Amino acid sequence: MSSLSSSARLSPVSVVVVGAGPTGLTIANLLGRYGVSTLLVEKNPTTVQEPRAVSIDDESLRTMQAAGLIDTVLQHVVAGYGSRYLSPKGRTFLDVAPTEVIYGYPRRNAFRQPVLEQQLREGLERFPHVQTLFGWRVESFEQDDEGVTLRCSDEADRSIEVGCDYLIGCDGASSFIRTALGLSLEGMTFSEKWLIVDLENSPSPTRDTLVFCDANRPCIALPGPNLTRRFEFKLHPGESPEAIMAPASVAALLAKHGAAVDSIIKRQTVYTFHARLAQTWARGRIYLAGDACHLTPPFAGQGMNSGIRDAHNLAWKLAAVVQGRLGAGVLHSYERERRDHVDKMIELALRMGQIMGPANRLKGTLTRLVFYSLNIWPPAKAYFAQMKYKPKPRFKDGFLVPDQRRRPRDTPVGRLLPQPDITLANGQVVKLDEVLGDGFALVGLRQSATNFERLTRHDVWSRLGVQRVLLQSDSAPLGRHESICLATIPPGVFGDLDRGAKDVVLFVRPDRYVAAAFSISEADIYADAIKDLCAQTWSGDARKQPHPRRQNQLDVVSP
Repeated sequence: MSSLSSSARLSPVSVVVVGAGPTGLTIANLLGRYGVSTLLVEKNPTTVQEPRAVSIDDESLRTMQAAGLIDTVLQHVVAGYGSRYLSPKGRTFLDVAPTEVIYGYPRRNAFRQPVLEQQLREGLERFPHVQTLFGWRVESFEQDDEGVTLRCSDEADRSIEVGCDYLIGCDGASSFIRTALGLSLEGMTFSEKWLIVDLENSPSPTRDTLVFCDANRPCIALPGPNLTRRFEFKLHPGESPEAIMAPASVAALLAKHGAAVDSIIKRQTVYTFHARLAQTWARGRIYLAGDACHLTPPFAGQGMNSGIRDAHNLAWKLAAVVQGRLGAGVLHSYERERRDHVDKMIELALRMGQIMGPANRLKGTLTRLVFYSLNIWPPAKAYFAQMKYKPKPRFKDGFLVPDQRRRPRDTPVGRLLPQPDITLANGQVVKLDEVLGDGFALVGLRQSATNFERLTRHDVWSRLGVQRVLLQSDSAPLGRHESICLATIPPGVFGDLDRGAKDVVLFVRPDRYVAAAFSISEADIYADAIKDLCAQTWSGDARKQPHPRRQNQLDVVSP
């Protein structure tokens, strides 16, 4: 921006994103992928240079895939690690080692935030319709029924003004956007403190996280890519940060917990953690995402990942609105779909924190005894080993059509679609999302191509620009079809839908959540219901979910 005069007005854009952390960078990349004119404003001159978040999950990697950056991101990721929970005597009482790959990637993966942010920033260079302003601070903004106007300045006292249709505040826990809207983060800030020590040149004896569950000094050791490693130590009540960060103290803690002797300290800091949510995540044309609207304790590694979930949920809806496919009412579903899951992740983190750092020796002993007993019961052992305790995102309302045939616990509606490897007609093996496209999709399971093509002729599918994908059993012969992508899948990947379901059709959103599920005989009924759902977004009344018309033709199952 060196060509700017002391004051300038930029051309309007559809969306301005404030904050270039993982959430803001992800939103900007997704909007770029969707073809939306976007401006990213960041007060710092560059992306973060110090390690912060260290764990990226399968859902976030799937979002990186949607942004077209998965191959780049995976180059610096340690994929698929577990956690070993150790007693004060070093005995493993809980071994979390997930092997299931439901969404296309391992459940737990180590990464370095500075590397990811740089990759995301460079990813924006693919899009001429995405601009960035690093080193610029938002000074003020105002909105009306037509849009939002921002005023920004930089260190050289230059100023700019830019108008947009929507403003997204991704500017972190101390968000200027949130504060200017008169919103606060409500919840708890905990009194306990933790010391973080980030190491380089620090090989680990295991690729898994080690959790030292010792009431005297809880500790977590997390290996990362490229010989990096993080240690976290809980401070004693009344212990000063200055005392524990003294070189001799840090060296003793690292040595006691197995750090390599030649490790190089890259960063050390003492932090407190929070469990907080903003009262609302939107005001008019302004939305909040990531740490700007929720703060999660670190113990489940879900703070950044929750922000990336926000990014994917919000980005496709913004694109659909500014490009005229849906009305602004669809944006009302953003907070309703995301808030409950964020709350569940906060609860999970707090429970895990109680296991990692027991309040006293008695509670620690009792906790270990419970897990020792569970380990002898295979279903319980698998529940923890496969991380089935992690709440899966599930929308009970929002941009979806309720399932009239299945119980809530059985329906795929409102759930993230599994992503298996599929085999195309030419023999190529790819991940499912690679053929779903960037927009809406209709996914048919085990039916004839003729029937599938006929049921997808309804005008609503053309208006939404859906991609049509038909998945057959892996033993079925595949022909060729001009308007349908044909592929085979292995058995069992769609859970209950695989058991006897031969004519299921799934209406899948751009963020890969299932918005409707129906059979061939119900296709026109559900197409009308989805048409109604789209119409409600134009009226702004996205809170009402249309049920399929002529319900007497459906077998309604009571929950």
